[in-house]
Amino acid sequence: MAGLRTLSVLYLLGASALGFGLAVQAHHPWAMGAKQAAEAVPPAIATAAQTANRTVIQPAWTWTVKSIVALRDRAVAEFADWMAPSAPKVAAAKPKPSAPPKLRPSLPTAPNPVAKAPGTAPTMELAQQPETENAPLLPAPDTTPPSPGEVARVLDHLKLSLTRELYENFELFLYVSKADRGPWHQRMFVFAKQTSGDLTLKYSFPVSTGREVLMPNPDGTRMWKTDTPTGYFQLDPERVYKRYTSQQWGHKMPYAMFFSWENEGRQTGVAIHSAVGEDVALLGNRASAGCVRLAPQNAELLFRLIKANYRGLTPLFAYDRRTATMSKEGLLMHDKEGKLRYAEGYKVLVLIENKSGDDVIAALF
Repeated sequence: MAGLRTLSVLYLLGASALGFGLAVQAHHPWAMGAKQAAEAVPPAIATAAQTANRTVIQPAWTWTVKSIVALRDRAVAEFADWMAPSAPKVAAAKPKPSAPPKLRPSLPTAPNPVAKAPGTAPTMELAQQPETENAPLLPAPDTTPPSPGEVARVLDHLKLSLTRELYENFELFLYVSKADRGPWHQRMFVFAKQTSGDLTLKYSFPVSTGREVLMPNPDGTRMWKTDTPTGYFQLDPERVYKRYTSQQWGHKMPYAMFFSWENEGRQTGVAIHSAVGEDVALLGNRASAGCVRLAPQNAELLFRLIKANYRGLTPLFAYDRRTATMSKEGLLMHDKEGKLRYAEGYKVLVLIENKSGDDVIAALF
């Protein structure tokens, strides 16, 4: 910094002297005054002055000008170097340590490590997955469950309603009461056959069956029945849907399991499925267009139970070719030799009756 200040002072002094000389040459009155003064002095003094000017002043002036120019260029160069950003200093290379320093403490070793054979691929643990369809389900809360004595009466009535062929060829029995009153009303009883052959209650669900009145169709052009048919039914293995929407009414029918019942050449649209939206609160009352509705949790539970455990060969129901109608009286189809005819399906039998429980009790006694 001291050298820079010295150069700056010299530059200013030289520039001032150069500026003064240029000003004298450029200012004509000053030049004329100097000429007149030179003519007024004696010749000897004039000769001496010219000699001094030629041998001393002019060489000194020339040297001064060159020095000032050189100092100016040097000052400009140093000033430019001073203003330029300095290059980062490179630290002297240090010898590499023999071992890399530890930046953080090492992770703790897992307790009880399991030794693996050489060449065995490392075991990778997957993150915990959310519950899937195979996760166990519990029935929805039931505020009015039937008493054990009522369940026993339902079971006795069911056994009396089954022929030997029906009892032997099905494994799961769904008894549905579509009555609008009584201890059995609007309820499904699910009985499973044990290895011993006995039937035990697996679930009891409140349901909603058909309104049993005429209702206008969605576009209001016709009146449709909303009855739930009574009788014995099988499930149609080709019409079991996790998600479904009614083609007639446009209602959503989750976990739909349609009946395998042909009536006058037309397949029925009646199914067991989940209630949705406001219809859930109507369970225990006649509220559907003919299907058997369940609480969403119970519908999924029954759907998964049947699909996972009751697939197999099932006997075919008798079929009247004259009316193109399948029997719903529990009659099964036999070949010419009297043997039952089977097809792949679900070993589930659905029995729907308009029984309240009071009338059945009176009949038993």
